Amino acid sequence: MLTSYAAHFDTPAGYLDFARFGPPSRDAVAATARAMTEAANAGHTTVDDLMRAEETAREAAARLAGTDAEHTVLLPNASTGLFHAALGVREGVVLVPRGDFPANHYPWRRTAGLGRATPRWLEPGPGEGVTAELVRGALTDDVVAVSVSAVDFRTGFRADLAALREAIGPGRLLVVDAIQAFGVAEMAWEAADVVVAGGQKWLRAGWATGFATLSDRALGMLEPVLTGWTGVRDVGVFDGAEHPPALSAQRWSITNLSPVTAAAFAAALDLVERHTVRAIEAAVAERIDELTEVIRRHRGRVLSPADPARRAGILSFTMPEHDPSHVAKALHAEGVALTVREDSLRLSPHASTPPEASERLAAALRALPGRRS
Repeated sequence: MLTSYAAHFDTPAGYLDFARFGPPSRDAVAATARAMTEAANAGHTTVDDLMRAEETAREAAARLAGTDAEHTVLLPNASTGLFHAALGVREGVVLVPRGDFPANHYPWRRTAGLGRATPRWLEPGPGEGVTAELVRGALTDDVVAVSVSAVDFRTGFRADLAALREAIGPGRLLVVDAIQAFGVAEMAWEAADVVVAGGQKWLRAGWATGFATLSDRALGMLEPVLTGWTGVRDVGVFDGAEHPPALSAQRWSITNLSPVTAAAFAAALDLVERHTVRAIEAAVAERIDELTEVIRRHRGRVLSPADPARRAGILSFTMPEHDPSHVAKALHAEGVALTVREDSLRLSPHASTPPEASERLAAALRALPGRRS
Protein backbone atom coordinates (compact mmCIF):
# COMPACT_ATOMS: atom_id res chain seq x y z
CA MET A 1 0.00 0.00 0.00
CA LEU A 2 1.25 3.48 -0.88
CA THR A 3 0.59 4.95 2.56
CA SER A 4 0.90 8.63 1.65
CA TYR A 5 -1.53 8.12 -1.22
CA ALA A 6 -3.94 5.95 0.78
CA ALA A 7 -4.24 8.66 3.42
CA HIS A 8 -6.44 10.66 1.02
CA PHE A 9 -9.18 8.00 0.82
CA ASP A 10 -11.91 6.47 2.95
CA THR A 11 -12.49 3.40 0.76
CA PRO A 12 -13.17 0.14 2.65
CA ALA A 13 -10.28 -2.34 2.80
CA GLY A 14 -12.19 -4.98 0.84
CA TYR A 15 -13.05 -2.75 -2.10
CA LEU A 16 -11.43 -4.48 -5.11
CA ASP A 17 -13.48 -3.10 -7.99
CA PHE A 18 -11.54 -0.09 -9.27
CA ALA A 19 -11.80 -1.33 -12.85
CA ARG A 20 -15.52 -0.64 -12.53
CA PHE A 21 -15.49 2.48 -10.37
CA GLY A 22 -12.85 4.22 -8.30
CA PRO A 23 -14.25 5.87 -5.15
CA PRO A 24 -12.99 9.49 -5.17
CA SER A 25 -10.52 10.95 -2.70
CA ARG A 26 -11.44 13.38 0.03
CA ASP A 27 -9.60 15.94 -2.11
CA ALA A 28 -12.01 15.42 -5.02
CA VAL A 29 -15.02 15.45 -2.72
CA ALA A 30 -13.84 18.69 -1.09
CA ALA A 31 -13.19 20.29 -4.49
CA THR A 32 -16.72 19.37 -5.55
CA ALA A 33 -18.21 20.83 -2.39
CA ARG A 34 -16.21 24.05 -2.73
CA ALA A 35 -17.29 24.52 -6.33
CA MET A 36 -20.94 23.88 -5.49
CA THR A 37 -20.78 26.28 -2.56
CA GLU A 38 -19.28 28.98 -4.75
CA ALA A 39 -21.97 28.33 -7.36
CA ALA A 40 -24.67 28.62 -4.72
CA ASN A 41 -23.32 32.02 -3.66
CA ALA A 42 -22.82 33.30 -7.18
CA GLY A 43 -21.59 36.77 -7.96
CA HIS A 44 -20.53 38.55 -11.13
CA THR A 45 -17.15 36.72 -11.27
CA THR A 46 -18.29 33.27 -10.09
CA VAL A 47 -18.74 31.56 -13.44
CA ASP A 48 -15.42 32.77 -14.82
CA ASP A 49 -13.65 31.76 -11.60
CA LEU A 50 -15.16 28.28 -11.61
CA MET A 51 -14.33 27.74 -15.28
CA ARG A 52 -10.60 28.03 -14.50
CA ALA A 53 -10.72 24.49 -13.12
CA GLU A 54 -11.07 23.20 -16.68
CA GLU A 55 -7.74 24.74 -17.66
CA THR A 56 -6.06 23.31 -14.57
CA ALA A 57 -7.42 19.82 -15.27
CA ARG A 58 -6.57 19.96 -18.96
CA GLU A 59 -2.96 20.93 -18.25
CA ALA A 60 -2.58 18.17 -15.67
CA ALA A 61 -4.03 15.53 -18.01
CA ALA A 62 -1.69 16.72 -20.76
CA ARG A 63 1.37 16.40 -18.53
CA LEU A 64 0.43 12.88 -17.47
CA ALA A 65 -0.11 11.94 -21.13
CA GLY A 66 3.22 13.41 -22.19
CA THR A 67 1.78 16.18 -24.33
CA ASP A 68 0.55 19.78 -23.91
CA ALA A 69 -2.74 21.58 -23.39
CA GLU A 70 -3.07 22.49 -27.07
CA HIS A 71 -3.29 18.77 -27.87
CA THR A 72 -5.68 18.00 -24.98
CA VAL A 73 -9.40 18.52 -24.47
CA LEU A 74 -11.64 17.70 -21.53
CA LEU A 75 -14.60 15.44 -22.23
CA PRO A 76 -17.44 14.10 -20.08
CA ASN A 77 -16.46 10.45 -20.67
CA ALA A 78 -14.36 8.13 -22.81
CA SER A 79 -17.20 7.21 -25.16
CA THR A 80 -17.57 10.80 -26.34
CA GLY A 81 -13.92 10.76 -27.37
CA LEU A 82 -14.26 7.45 -29.19
CA PHE A 83 -17.25 8.78 -31.14
CA HIS A 84 -15.31 11.90 -32.05
CA ALA A 85 -12.48 9.73 -33.35
CA ALA A 86 -14.71 7.30 -35.22
CA LEU A 87 -16.81 9.94 -36.95
CA GLY A 88 -13.65 11.79 -37.87
CA VAL A 89 -12.43 8.94 -40.09
CA ARG A 90 -13.91 9.67 -43.50
CA GLU A 91 -13.46 6.23 -45.05
CA GLY A 92 -11.45 3.05 -44.93
CA VAL A 93 -11.10 0.06 -42.60
CA VAL A 94 -10.39 0.30 -38.87
CA LEU A 95 -9.04 -2.73 -36.99
CA VAL A 96 -10.92 -3.28 -33.71
CA PRO A 97 -10.67 -6.24 -31.27
CA ARG A 98 -13.91 -8.21 -31.24
CA GLY A 99 -13.56 -8.91 -27.54
CA ASP A 100 -12.95 -5.29 -26.60
CA PHE A 101 -15.28 -3.37 -24.30
CA PRO A 102 -18.42 -2.30 -26.23
CA ALA A 103 -17.49 1.39 -25.90
CA ASN A 104 -14.88 0.66 -28.58
CA HIS A 105 -17.39 -1.14 -30.79
CA TYR A 106 -20.43 1.05 -31.19
CA PRO A 107 -18.69 4.15 -32.57
CA TRP A 108 -17.27 2.08 -35.42
CA ARG A 109 -20.56 0.26 -36.01
CA ARG A 110 -22.26 3.62 -36.31
CA THR A 111 -19.70 4.97 -38.75
CA ALA A 112 -20.16 1.88 -40.91
CA GLY A 113 -23.90 2.57 -40.94
CA LEU A 114 -23.17 6.10 -42.13
CA GLY A 115 -21.00 4.89 -45.00
CA ARG A 116 -17.77 6.14 -43.41
CA ALA A 117 -15.19 3.96 -41.63
CA THR A 118 -15.84 0.21 -41.47
CA PRO A 119 -14.62 -2.00 -38.62
CA ARG A 120 -12.71 -5.21 -39.25
CA TRP A 121 -12.65 -7.38 -36.17
CA LEU A 122 -9.40 -8.69 -34.73
CA GLU A 123 -9.54 -12.09 -33.07
CA PRO A 124 -6.91 -12.56 -30.35
CA GLY A 125 -6.38 -16.12 -29.17
CA PRO A 126 -7.70 -17.39 -25.81
CA GLY A 127 -6.02 -15.52 -22.98
CA GLU A 128 -4.26 -13.22 -25.42
CA GLY A 129 -4.69 -9.57 -26.22
CA VAL A 130 -3.99 -7.33 -29.19
CA THR A 131 -0.35 -7.71 -30.18
CA ALA A 132 1.75 -6.11 -32.88
CA GLU A 133 1.95 -9.49 -34.62
CA LEU A 134 -1.83 -9.84 -34.71
CA VAL A 135 -2.27 -6.34 -36.10
CA ARG A 136 0.53 -6.73 -38.63
CA GLY A 137 -1.10 -9.88 -39.97
CA ALA A 138 -4.41 -8.06 -40.46
CA LEU A 139 -3.04 -5.01 -42.26
CA THR A 140 -4.18 -4.37 -45.80
CA ASP A 141 -3.91 -1.29 -47.96
CA ASP A 142 -7.41 -0.11 -47.00
CA VAL A 143 -6.68 -0.08 -43.24
CA VAL A 144 -6.50 3.52 -42.05
CA ALA A 145 -6.58 3.09 -38.27
CA VAL A 146 -6.38 0.70 -35.35
CA SER A 147 -8.53 1.23 -32.24
CA VAL A 148 -7.63 -0.70 -29.09
CA SER A 149 -7.83 -0.62 -25.32
CA ALA A 150 -4.59 0.10 -23.51
CA VAL A 151 -5.56 -2.54 -20.96
CA ASP A 152 -8.12 -5.28 -21.57
CA PHE A 153 -11.13 -4.94 -19.27
CA ARG A 154 -11.49 -8.69 -18.79
CA THR A 155 -7.97 -9.90 -18.09
CA GLY A 156 -5.79 -6.80 -17.60
CA PHE A 157 -3.70 -7.64 -20.69
CA ARG A 158 -1.52 -4.62 -21.41
CA ALA A 159 -1.11 -3.57 -25.03
CA ASP A 160 2.38 -2.62 -26.22
CA LEU A 161 1.53 0.76 -27.73
CA ALA A 162 5.03 1.42 -29.05
CA ALA A 163 5.04 -1.93 -30.85
CA LEU A 164 1.58 -1.26 -32.30
CA ARG A 165 2.76 2.12 -33.55
CA GLU A 166 5.73 0.48 -35.27
CA ALA A 167 3.52 -2.21 -36.77
CA ILE A 168 1.00 0.14 -38.39
CA GLY A 169 3.53 2.69 -39.61
CA PRO A 170 3.30 6.49 -39.77
CA GLY A 171 0.39 6.72 -42.22
CA ARG A 172 -2.27 5.14 -40.03
CA LEU A 173 -3.96 6.32 -36.84
CA LEU A 174 -3.65 4.56 -33.50
CA VAL A 175 -6.70 5.22 -31.30
CA VAL A 176 -6.41 4.11 -27.66
CA ASP A 177 -9.09 3.77 -25.00
CA ALA A 178 -6.97 4.36 -21.88
CA ILE A 179 -9.69 4.14 -19.24
CA GLN A 180 -8.32 0.94 -17.65
CA ALA A 181 -4.75 2.21 -17.54
CA PHE A 182 -4.38 5.96 -17.30
CA GLY A 183 -2.94 7.09 -13.99
CA VAL A 184 -1.99 3.59 -12.79
CA ALA A 185 0.16 2.23 -15.62
CA GLU A 186 3.14 3.84 -17.29
CA MET A 187 2.59 3.39 -21.01
CA ALA A 188 3.87 4.93 -24.23
CA TRP A 189 0.97 7.34 -24.68
CA GLU A 190 3.02 9.35 -27.16
CA ALA A 191 2.80 6.39 -29.57
CA ALA A 192 -0.96 6.91 -29.91
CA ASP A 193 -2.66 9.50 -32.08
CA VAL A 194 -5.78 9.61 -29.93
CA VAL A 195 -5.87 8.78 -26.21
CA VAL A 196 -9.24 8.91 -24.46
CA ALA A 197 -10.04 8.19 -20.82
CA GLY A 198 -12.84 8.69 -18.36
CA GLY A 199 -11.95 9.72 -14.83
CA GLN A 200 -14.43 7.59 -12.89
CA LYS A 201 -12.31 4.46 -12.63
CA TRP A 202 -8.59 4.41 -11.80
CA LEU A 203 -8.25 8.21 -11.75
CA ARG A 204 -10.88 8.33 -8.98
CA ALA A 205 -12.36 11.64 -10.06
CA GLY A 206 -16.03 10.66 -10.16
CA TRP A 207 -18.43 10.42 -13.07
CA ALA A 208 -18.69 12.97 -15.92
CA THR A 209 -14.93 13.51 -16.02
CA GLY A 210 -12.48 12.63 -18.78
CA PHE A 211 -10.23 13.89 -21.54
CA ALA A 212 -8.68 13.15 -24.91
CA THR A 213 -5.32 13.92 -26.46
CA LEU A 214 -4.79 14.31 -30.20
CA SER A 215 -1.49 14.11 -32.01
CA ASP A 216 -0.64 16.43 -34.90
CA ARG A 217 -1.38 13.48 -37.18
CA ALA A 218 -4.86 13.12 -35.67
CA LEU A 219 -5.53 16.85 -35.95
CA GLY A 220 -4.61 16.68 -39.61
CA MET A 221 -6.43 13.46 -40.55
CA LEU A 222 -9.61 13.43 -38.45
CA GLU A 223 -12.57 15.48 -39.64
CA PRO A 224 -14.07 17.47 -36.73
CA VAL A 225 -17.63 16.29 -37.32
CA LEU A 226 -18.96 16.94 -33.82
CA THR A 227 -17.44 20.37 -33.21
CA GLY A 228 -19.82 22.49 -31.18
CA TRP A 229 -19.95 26.18 -30.42
CA THR A 230 -17.16 25.92 -27.82
CA GLY A 231 -14.87 24.13 -30.26
CA VAL A 232 -14.50 26.86 -32.85
CA ARG A 233 -12.24 29.83 -33.39
CA ASP A 234 -13.38 33.19 -31.99
CA VAL A 235 -15.62 31.30 -29.61
CA GLY A 236 -16.76 34.47 -27.86
CA VAL A 237 -17.92 36.23 -31.03
CA PHE A 238 -21.65 35.72 -31.55
CA ASP A 239 -22.12 37.09 -35.06
CA GLY A 240 -24.52 34.54 -36.53
CA ALA A 241 -21.83 33.09 -38.81
CA GLU A 242 -20.34 29.59 -38.79
CA HIS A 243 -16.83 29.73 -37.36
CA PRO A 244 -14.11 27.25 -38.41
CA PRO A 245 -13.03 24.56 -35.92
CA ALA A 246 -10.27 25.42 -33.48
CA LEU A 247 -6.79 24.49 -34.63
CA SER A 248 -6.13 22.65 -31.37
CA ALA A 249 -7.72 19.62 -29.71
CA GLN A 250 -10.39 22.02 -28.45
CA ARG A 251 -12.17 21.32 -31.75
CA TRP A 252 -13.57 18.24 -30.00
CA SER A 253 -15.47 20.43 -27.54
CA ILE A 254 -19.24 20.42 -28.05
CA THR A 255 -20.32 22.75 -25.24
CA ASN A 256 -19.16 23.93 -21.85
CA LEU A 257 -18.58 21.18 -19.32
CA SER A 258 -19.44 21.33 -15.63
CA PRO A 259 -16.89 23.40 -13.72
CA VAL A 260 -17.86 21.34 -10.67
CA THR A 261 -16.73 18.06 -12.23
CA ALA A 262 -13.69 19.84 -13.68
CA ALA A 263 -12.70 20.84 -10.15
CA ALA A 264 -12.99 17.24 -8.98
CA PHE A 265 -11.00 16.06 -12.00
CA ALA A 266 -8.25 18.61 -11.34
CA ALA A 267 -7.98 17.46 -7.71
CA ALA A 268 -7.81 13.79 -8.74
CA LEU A 269 -5.13 14.41 -11.36
CA ASP A 270 -3.11 16.47 -8.90
CA LEU A 271 -3.09 13.51 -6.51
CA VAL A 272 -1.75 11.23 -9.24
CA GLU A 273 0.92 13.71 -10.23
CA ARG A 274 2.09 14.24 -6.65
CA HIS A 275 2.41 10.53 -5.90
CA THR A 276 3.54 9.57 -9.45
CA VAL A 277 2.18 6.93 -11.77
CA ARG A 278 5.30 4.83 -11.22
CA ALA A 279 4.75 4.58 -7.46
CA ILE A 280 1.02 3.94 -7.87
CA GLU A 281 1.67 1.22 -10.44
CA ALA A 282 4.23 -0.49 -8.19
CA ALA A 283 1.77 -0.53 -5.28
CA VAL A 284 -0.99 -1.99 -7.45
CA ALA A 285 1.37 -4.68 -8.77
CA GLU A 286 2.27 -5.67 -5.20
CA ARG A 287 -1.40 -6.16 -4.32
CA ILE A 288 -2.00 -8.13 -7.54
CA ASP A 289 0.86 -10.49 -6.68
CA GLU A 290 -0.55 -11.08 -3.20
CA LEU A 291 -4.07 -11.73 -4.48
CA THR A 292 -2.74 -14.03 -7.19
CA GLU A 293 -0.87 -16.10 -4.61
CA VAL A 294 -4.04 -16.48 -2.52
CA ILE A 295 -6.09 -17.64 -5.52
CA ARG A 296 -3.51 -20.20 -6.57
CA ARG A 297 -3.06 -21.44 -3.00
CA HIS A 298 -6.78 -22.19 -2.94
CA ARG A 299 -6.64 -23.97 -6.30
CA GLY A 300 -8.18 -21.17 -8.31
CA ARG A 301 -7.41 -20.60 -11.96
CA VAL A 302 -5.96 -17.22 -12.88
CA LEU A 303 -7.06 -15.93 -16.29
CA SER A 304 -4.91 -12.79 -16.38
CA PRO A 305 -1.38 -12.85 -17.87
CA ALA A 306 1.21 -14.29 -15.49
CA ASP A 307 3.95 -11.94 -16.71
CA PRO A 308 3.68 -8.64 -14.76
CA ALA A 309 4.99 -6.79 -17.82
CA ARG A 310 1.96 -7.95 -19.81
CA ARG A 311 -0.76 -7.07 -17.30
CA ALA A 312 -2.01 -4.05 -15.39
CA GLY A 313 -4.28 -3.81 -12.33
CA ILE A 314 -6.91 -6.38 -13.27
CA LEU A 315 -6.91 -9.94 -11.93
CA SER A 316 -9.52 -12.30 -13.38
CA PHE A 317 -9.98 -15.82 -12.10
CA THR A 318 -12.31 -18.78 -11.64
CA MET A 319 -12.69 -21.36 -8.90
CA PRO A 320 -13.15 -24.74 -10.64
CA GLU A 321 -16.34 -26.55 -9.63
CA HIS A 322 -17.80 -23.36 -8.19
CA ASP A 323 -20.21 -21.05 -9.95
CA PRO A 324 -18.87 -17.47 -9.97
CA SER A 325 -22.07 -16.23 -8.31
CA HIS A 326 -21.50 -18.61 -5.38
CA VAL A 327 -17.89 -17.48 -5.03
CA ALA A 328 -19.06 -13.87 -5.14
CA LYS A 329 -21.52 -14.53 -2.31
CA ALA A 330 -18.67 -15.80 -0.13
CA LEU A 331 -16.56 -12.78 -1.04
CA HIS A 332 -19.37 -10.36 -0.28
CA ALA A 333 -19.74 -11.99 3.14
CA GLU A 334 -16.13 -11.02 3.82
CA GLY A 335 -16.71 -7.45 2.69
CA VAL A 336 -14.99 -7.88 -0.70
CA ALA A 337 -16.39 -5.84 -3.60
CA LEU A 338 -15.59 -7.14 -7.10
CA THR A 339 -17.01 -7.58 -10.58
CA VAL A 340 -18.89 -10.83 -11.16
CA ARG A 341 -19.40 -12.22 -14.66
CA GLU A 342 -21.10 -15.40 -15.83
CA ASP A 343 -17.81 -17.18 -16.45
CA SER A 344 -15.32 -15.45 -14.13
CA LEU A 345 -14.62 -13.00 -11.35
CA ARG A 346 -12.55 -9.83 -11.56
CA LEU A 347 -10.52 -8.23 -8.80
CA SER A 348 -8.94 -4.81 -9.30
CA PRO A 349 -7.04 -3.28 -6.35
CA HIS A 350 -5.56 0.21 -6.20
CA ALA A 351 -2.52 1.75 -4.54
CA SER A 352 -4.64 2.47 -1.47
CA THR A 353 -5.68 -1.17 -1.06
CA PRO A 354 -4.23 -2.60 2.18
CA PRO A 355 -2.81 -6.13 2.68
CA GLU A 356 -6.00 -6.91 4.60
CA ALA A 357 -7.75 -7.34 1.24
CA SER A 358 -5.78 -10.53 0.60
CA GLU A 359 -6.73 -11.85 4.04
CA ARG A 360 -10.39 -11.26 3.26
CA LEU A 361 -10.04 -13.02 -0.10
CA ALA A 362 -8.38 -16.01 1.59
CA ALA A 363 -11.11 -16.24 4.23
CA ALA A 364 -13.81 -16.23 1.56
CA LEU A 365 -12.14 -18.92 -0.54
CA ARG A 366 -11.60 -21.11 2.53
CA ALA A 367 -15.32 -20.86 3.23
CA LEU A 368 -16.29 -22.36 -0.13
CA PRO A 369 -17.80 -25.88 0.17
CA GLY A 370 -15.16 -28.58 -0.31
CA ARG A 371 -12.17 -26.24 0.11
CA ARG A 372 -9.25 -27.17 2.34
CA SER A 373 -8.03 -24.72 5.00
